[in-house]
Amino acid sequence: MQETWLVVGIVSGLISLGVAVSLYRWVLRQDPGSEKAQEVASWIKEGATSYLKRLYTALTLVAVVLAVILAIVFSFDLTEVGIGNVTMNVGHGLEIAVAFVVGALSSAIAGYMGMTIAVAANVRSATAANNSLTKAFRLAFNAGSVMGLAMVGLAVIGMSTIYLITKDAEVVLGFSFGASTLALLAKAGGGIYTKTADIAADLVGKVEVGIPEDDPRNPAVVADNVGDNVGDVAGMGADIFDSYVASAVAVMLLGSSLPFAPGESLKYTIFPLVLCTLGIFASLLGLQFVHVGENGRPGKALNNGTVITCVLFAVMVAVLVLAGGYSLGVLWATLAGLITGVVIGFTSDYYTADNRKPVQETAKVSGSGAAINIITGFSYGLVSIVPSVVGIVTATLLSYYLAEYYGINGVYGVSVSAVGMLAVSGMIVSSDAYGPIVDNARGIAEMAGMSDEVIATADTLDSAGNTAKAITKGFSISAAALTVLSLFVAFSQVLAARGVTITISLLNPIVIAGMFLGAMTPPLFSALTMLSVTHNAFDMIEEVRRQFREHPGILKGTEVPDYASCVGLAAEGALTSLIIPAFLAVVFPVLVGFVMGPEALGAFLGGAILTGVIFALLMANAGGLWDNAKKYIETGQYGGTGSDAHKASVEGDTVGDPFKDTAGPSLNTLITVMSLVSSLFAPVIAAFHLF
Repeated sequence: MQETWLVVGIVSGLISLGVAVSLYRWVLRQDPGSEKAQEVASWIKEGATSYLKRLYTALTLVAVVLAVILAIVFSFDLTEVGIGNVTMNVGHGLEIAVAFVVGALSSAIAGYMGMTIAVAANVRSATAANNSLTKAFRLAFNAGSVMGLAMVGLAVIGMSTIYLITKDAEVVLGFSFGASTLALLAKAGGGIYTKTADIAADLVGKVEVGIPEDDPRNPAVVADNVGDNVGDVAGMGADIFDSYVASAVAVMLLGSSLPFAPGESLKYTIFPLVLCTLGIFASLLGLQFVHVGENGRPGKALNNGTVITCVLFAVMVAVLVLAGGYSLGVLWATLAGLITGVVIGFTSDYYTADNRKPVQETAKVSGSGAAINIITGFSYGLVSIVPSVVGIVTATLLSYYLAEYYGINGVYGVSVSAVGMLAVSGMIVSSDAYGPIVDNARGIAEMAGMSDEVIATADTLDSAGNTAKAITKGFSISAAALTVLSLFVAFSQVLAARGVTITISLLNPIVIAGMFLGAMTPPLFSALTMLSVTHNAFDMIEEVRRQFREHPGILKGTEVPDYASCVGLAAEGALTSLIIPAFLAVVFPVLVGFVMGPEALGAFLGGAILTGVIFALLMANAGGLWDNAKKYIETGQYGGTGSDAHKASVEGDTVGDPFKDTAGPSLNTLITVMSLVSSLFAPVIAAFHLF
């Protein structure tokens, strides 16, 4: 019966991929618009494709090197550690290495599919906005669904197939490590790229020269639109793929190692894959309910789709648990995670939506200058942490104690709640990918000289997209907090199986040292990625100024800017900025474990989890708030475009850009990667310290 579920999971993944391909073809059949619009879209497509080719070429080298290391390290059988007990098991090492490569490849394919459809859909969405908001919304959302459905389909196929073949959750951990490593670098690199261009385009174009956001006279505008695709589509797709897989793998590791009753271990090991399978079916049904009328609000339509999907998923899980003989503890844990995810998502909606108090108040005070705008937005970002953290704490306690009450290990219940949050990722990512598509559509509409009515329609779609992206980040960050807790327990159990028991006591100076090093890492990672943005943006700002200075015909509209130079600057800067962040994520935790010991590494992970979640929530929500405050003013509020309030809001948004699109969304991946690499190398660390 359990193997049947694995086959069903593979079939559901294939169905999800099939629907994604069908939607992909439907989008391509839509009207691509005028010759000018297609020319603008081609610039964006060429830039995005060129960057991803360079990124994935570099990441291929990284993946090969890590795969060789994994194959060598895990070819030693470290089940029984001691002098003379180490034997070779080359097959296991190769399984881990192959799973790692497959995970990285699957993550890359999901991101590339999303980016490909996004650059095809942006011009078609702009063209559809000539006809109606309803048609433009449908086209953009269907294109976003390609990303969502492809991601969950590839993830479930990969995890189910690997476990069906190997029957080893540790090998699936290798798949997750591959997905997470690529996701971290793709998201951080894409985030650096997109915000480099966005900041340069805004500060020189809007503030210094006073031209509109997507004016074709701005040399940085194409790089800005390229960045939306490589950062918010390909990068975010890889990011959610990572969280989705890691949450399931954490439960599988616990299910395979916890003392379940005889015959129950396999049942609870593959339970997360069953949940993901049901989540695919719930998402496929929920997508059918996302509609917006001509005078409707796109944001409400996206939220309705999420709520309906969650309700359908909850009903499916209840039927599964009652009919399948599972403990009621896993039902309540799943529901606790699902409900908490929705609450946290709507918390992000409250703090970032343009019809809510935080955004409107931040827009209002912008008339007093950029400093007040920044202080207000930052403060609301800090406040937004509270309901999210309370939600995480509530989900943790409820899932733990309800699982224990019904006879299931409490930590296993916490892990299941993380899967409950992310099982409906097909729907969540569809809404997220919609955001950069309509953002690009708005840019193409302006650059192609479409009417003010079309641009206004695109602005309405774009505002909902910013909020959808903030909600997705809330889901992902919160699930990462619960997932890494599960991976932390898995790490300790792997050590215990090798005869190493860790005790995290604040009376132990090694523990204190590890905790502070871990707590330091997310802020340091954030600083490094944001400094990369500012350094690269400085270079691009100088390039834009140079073009305006040396070619006055650009601003007069008689000379075409050199878009390629800005695209090249953004790409080169993003790729060269990834070396130290990659070291922090992959090498630093292992270094702490080998030098300071397993207890220090356990404390390191605890410190990183706490600061990582706090910083990620703050940055994601504050950044989204600043962006929508700017867009709210651009609708004509508080003086509208060109006013003092608008200029202040542009500067606030410039601060928020690297918050919400570079550092913030990379942090949940950072703590996941560090937890995965610690769990993966736990046997080696245990062996090293026992010798």
